[in-house]
Amino acid sequence: MWRALLRDTATPSQRSGTPPAFYFTNPYAMIGAHDDVPLPPGCLRFDFELEVAAVIGKAGRDLAPEQARKHILGYTILNDWSARDLQGREMKVKLGPAKGKGTSTTLGPWLVTADGLEPHRTPQGFLDLALTVQVNGEVVGQDRLTNMAWIFEEMAAYASRGTWIHPGDVLGSGTCGNGGCLAELWGRGGNFEPPPLVPGDIVTMTVEGIGTIRNTVIEGVAPVPLPSARRRL
Repeated sequence: MWRALLRDTATPSQRSGTPPAFYFTNPYAMIGAHDDVPLPPGCLRFDFELEVAAVIGKAGRDLAPEQARKHILGYTILNDWSARDLQGREMKVKLGPAKGKGTSTTLGPWLVTADGLEPHRTPQGFLDLALTVQVNGEVVGQDRLTNMAWIFEEMAAYASRGTWIHPGDVLGSGTCGNGGCLAELWGRGGNFEPPPLVPGDIVTMTVEGIGTIRNTVIEGVAPVPLPSARRRL
């Protein structure tokens, strides 16, 4: 099962007693590092999310953070493509995202082994990597991975609590700040600027020490109509 753990914006002093928030997402929605990405059916507000992901290489359960480090094989770039209008309707039910997140996720371009990024590790356990996202060649977001509130080992330990993590599981950092997604900029500015992604837009994400992924948005298919919601008398 593919897993994404949302990055908490709380500071370490504010997060006491609060576990990492996370959700499970679709393992069948993978898009290559340089492949085209179709608009989700019915989506009018398509967005990206720049993340870094840890890939599990060794099974384990009920791990402590210091144990979890040995279970992380390496790291890659993750783009958690998001249909914001669909997501907004779904979140009203308060069960988490579904089709708003379930049609496309990009990983790549490389899986860099954990030892390869060890020189970037801070004394606190974070990976000090620069992150940048561009749309059509224009920079719209920049951040550093050290701004995470939880290190990957803590997230992996929490994911393993009372269950297993297995080789191939993917744990996303959550969206980076400072323009890591359009929705952040929309909320900050009170309007849809920069505009939602449309066919022809090229989204490029670069993470120091890992590489660059680049995807072009293309037309998708129309949604299959569903009957109106039925009420039981």
